[in-house]
Amino acid sequence: MSVINLKYLSLIILIIHNSLSLFVMRYSRTFQNKYLSSTAVVCSELCKLMISMFIHIVYRCKQLGSIKKYNFQMLINELFGKESDCIKIMVPAVLYLIQNNLLYFSASKLDAATLQITSQMKLIVIALFSVLILKRQIYQRQWFAIFLLAVGIALVQFPTGNNTTKNVGRNAMVDKALGFFSVLITCLTSGFAGVYFEKILKKSKVTLWARNVQLSLFSVIPGFFIGCLIMDGSTIKEKGFFGGYNRWTLFSIFCQSVGGIIVAIVVKYADNILKGFANSLSIVLSCIVSYFLFDFNITLIFIIGCGLVLFSSYLYGKNNEDKSKRINKEYINLVEKSDNMEEIKKILEEDDDEEFSLKENDIGHHHFRL
Repeated sequence: MSVINLKYLSLIILIIHNSLSLFVMRYSRTFQNKYLSSTAVVCSELCKLMISMFIHIVYRCKQLGSIKKYNFQMLINELFGKESDCIKIMVPAVLYLIQNNLLYFSASKLDAATLQITSQMKLIVIALFSVLILKRQIYQRQWFAIFLLAVGIALVQFPTGNNTTKNVGRNAMVDKALGFFSVLITCLTSGFAGVYFEKILKKSKVTLWARNVQLSLFSVIPGFFIGCLIMDGSTIKEKGFFGGYNRWTLFSIFCQSVGGIIVAIVVKYADNILKGFANSLSIVLSCIVSYFLFDFNITLIFIIGCGLVLFSSYLYGKNNEDKSKRINKEYINLVEKSDNMEEIKKILEEDDDEEFSLKENDIGHHHFRL
């Protein structure tokens, strides 16, 4: 299959996943017999752990040329050895655990369209932490895009006149406020964890899939003992670990587990403009699905806010794309006109940092990175 076909196939899969994942999560939380989010997060992380472990082992066996050359001791050293930096991974792992639990809470308070649009706040958080922690430069057009994004998200929070909740009044407003603040905390934890994780990866000597194994493992352990046994232990004892589970719950867990792999494929084969287009189309599809299935009434203010979010995402991504093209052009000119390897190396390092940043920011909280 050609690269072009893979590019558009991966984008189609990403659009479908982004549109369905939050919708499925939201729908799975509407049943009267609700499942515990703590158990769902643990199940999702276990799936990620097994997928990451499998891919890491296959990748390392391929590197070594034979499955016989890779053994259990090597695996343990890569995951927990002196050069594994496994202690540092505990910080983003716990933050991702908090974020994933809050995401389920948000899904029970906000409709899928509002939740997906509000989640775009992570771009603002990533930009701010990138400046503070990684000392990365944010350009004027990107700050303007961030401002538009903030305005758009604020407009989306206005009452939508949802036909199922407009008579509920105060309770609906409280639910929306709780949902918004939970998404805000989700974006803060996800943004900081992503930038912190990026800083670790730049000095990493182990594979990225090994890092994902560590992330999932250090999320599963506190998730099970603190979330399931301590916080929800009495409920689990009464209803069982899988109490309230149905096919929609399993589908939601599946979407959360494979989402990172899908994004990783897109990062590899698609450029930023196409990824931005896929993200925008996912938001539009979420609005359409919410309108028909959740009796969601789309107002003019909501449309304006949604439009600002879509345009700001495009503007932010286009600036990165233009910068990447400029760096590549400078590199080609240096190679053609100069023998100064120090200058060439500097351009390459800047290019690597930029591409690394784009990939990390696009993947966000999914754990899987290339």
